[in-house]
Amino acid sequence: LNTCPVGVATQDPELRAKFSGRPEHVINFFFFVAEEARQIMAQLGVRTFEELVGRSDLLDLRPGIEHWKAQGLDFSRIFYRPALDGEVDHRHTGTQDHGLDRALDHKLIEQCRPALERGEPVKILQDARNVNRTVGAMLSGELVRRRPEGLPDDSIFIQMEGTGGQSFGAFLASGITLYLIGDANDYTGKGLSGGRIAIRPSIDFRGDAPKNIIVGNTVLYGATGGEAFFRGVAGERFAVRLSGATAVVEGTGDHGCEYMTGGTVVVLGRTGRNFAAGMSGGVAYILDEDGQFRSRCNPSMVAVEPLLSGERQRAEQDPATFHQGQTDEDQLRRLLEEHHRWTGSLRARKILDHWDAALAKFVKVFPHEYRRALTELNRERIDHATEPASQGGVAVTPSTH
Repeated sequence: LNTCPVGVATQDPELRAKFSGRPEHVINFFFFVAEEARQIMAQLGVRTFEELVGRSDLLDLRPGIEHWKAQGLDFSRIFYRPALDGEVDHRHTGTQDHGLDRALDHKLIEQCRPALERGEPVKILQDARNVNRTVGAMLSGELVRRRPEGLPDDSIFIQMEGTGGQSFGAFLASGITLYLIGDANDYTGKGLSGGRIAIRPSIDFRGDAPKNIIVGNTVLYGATGGEAFFRGVAGERFAVRLSGATAVVEGTGDHGCEYMTGGTVVVLGRTGRNFAAGMSGGVAYILDEDGQFRSRCNPSMVAVEPLLSGERQRAEQDPATFHQGQTDEDQLRRLLEEHHRWTGSLRARKILDHWDAALAKFVKVFPHEYRRALTELNRERIDHATEPASQGGVAVTPSTH
C-alpha cells in the first residue's frame, strides 16, 4: 500500500527518509545468516540443504518435548523416520502426473469442433465416470479462448449417463449444457460461468428423489452465472458464495447459501441447519412443508418472509425492491417449469398442479443488505430523474408524459 510508517516497505521518499539503514545492510545480514547455517550444517556433517530433508534424527527435540505444555504428549510417530533403501527419495525429485493428457475434455473438445470453430450446434452422448474430474472445464476454456462472449444457449449439448466426478461442470461457459442421468460428486458446478447443468436420477432408480442425495457437498461454490437443476438432495454448503447463478434443488444439507452474494436459489424440500449464514445478496425460495425452516435458518443477515402472490406483492411492495425486477411468484413458477422440463421432477409437477396451495408453503429468504441496496438504487434513480437539466441557462424539468 506504500504506507509503511518506518520506511521499509515503501517507495514514498518521505517515508523512506525515516529508515536509517541501507540495502547493503540487509544484504550483509543475510550473508551472516548463510554463514551461520553453513557452520551448523558442517557440525552435523551435512553439505547441502537437500541432505537435510527428512532428517528428523538431527532435530533437537528437548526444548519442545520438555516444555510444560507438551507433558503427556507422544511425538514419536510424528518424528518417526522409516528405514528406506537408496531407491526411495526423501525429497521432491520428480514431477507429478495429473493425468491431464488423458482427461475426457480432450475428447469433448474434438467432438465440439463444429461449435467452437463455426458456431454450429453439437449434440453428444457420453458415459460419465467418477474418475473424470472437472468435466467441461477445459472445454469451457477452449470455448472462451475462441469466443469470449460464449455461444448461444444449448449450442453444445452433452448428454451423459453414470456418475459425474468431482467438480463436474466446473466453470462451465455460456452455450454449454451438461445433462447427466445419474449423480455427481462434490463441487459440482464450481464456478459455473453461464452454462447449464441438469442432473436427474438414473432410469433404474426406484426411490423418492426428494429423499435421496444426487449431488455432493459444496455444489455451485462461487458460481457467477448460468443455471443448475438437480432432481434430488444436495449435500452440505450448497451454493456457498454463489454470486449470480440460478439453481433449483429438492433439499440441502447444513450451511446452504452460506456467504451467498447474488443469484437465485430454490429449495423444494427440507434444508439443514445454519441456512443463509453470512448471506448478503440474492434471494432463496424455500418450500417449508413442516413450518420449521426458521429454526434452521441463521437470521443474522436475512429476513424470512411469507412468499406473496404476484398480485399482493405488486399491491403492497415497492417494485424497486423486486428481485431481478420480477415478482417472486413469477420467478418461482418459471424456475419450477424449467426444473420440470430439464429433470422431469415429480415434485415440481405436483407443486405446479396445486399452485395456490403450494405457494402458501413457500418462504422467501431476503438479505437485509440486498433490500437496502435495492432501495438506495431506486432512490438514486428517482433523484436523477427529477433533477432539473440545464440547457442554455434554462432549467428544464422532465416531461410529464
